[in-house]
Amino acid sequence: MWLKILILFGLSVLAYLLGSIPCGFILTKKLAAIDIRQKGSKNIGATNVRRVAGTMPAAFTLAGDLLKGALPVYLAIYVMADADKLIGDIYLSIVALSAFLGHLYPVYMKFKGGGKGVATATGCFIIISPIACLSAILTFILFMFLSRRVSAGSLSGAAVLPVAVWLTSHSIPLTICGLITTSFIFFRHKDNIRRLLSGTEPAI
Repeated sequence: MWLKILILFGLSVLAYLLGSIPCGFILTKKLAAIDIRQKGSKNIGATNVRRVAGTMPAAFTLAGDLLKGALPVYLAIYVMADADKLIGDIYLSIVALSAFLGHLYPVYMKFKGGGKGVATATGCFIIISPIACLSAILTFILFMFLSRRVSAGSLSGAAVLPVAVWLTSHSIPLTICGLITTSFIFFRHKDNIRRLLSGTEPAI
């Protein structure tokens, strides 16, 4: 019993620590010898990495940010395989949010300078609810190409996510997890929203 509790708690902590790994910062330091926090939008996410350091570092950043969301959630599903569905969904939500918040507020960077969370959230939800996540991804792609702005696609995909999670799972904990995730993504995009409304957001 206590061993199981220790494992569950440990995985939640591991999810946060994995989420905190600043992939964009590390990769641009290694591959381009720059501090991404001082360039472009100063964000460590793949969009700014592509703008500042090029396609390859951005692709690696995207892969890393996806993986640090997907891996702990996958492990959570494994350790909760025999649990009641409600309890399992609550725990999956805790682990997903731990990884997601780690990316936003990374301990390795003194809780500052994290990304906007879109890729890590995608990694989490592609495991939690693949169909819902695919719906959000398709919405992202559609609005990104229509507007020629990554932020518009990100916000549109985030808005669709909790609705799609509810329609595909009818799980209250997972839907709440989706709502919290969406709220943080919108908060982290507040400057982008201002620029979109004023027509000054940079196009792709």
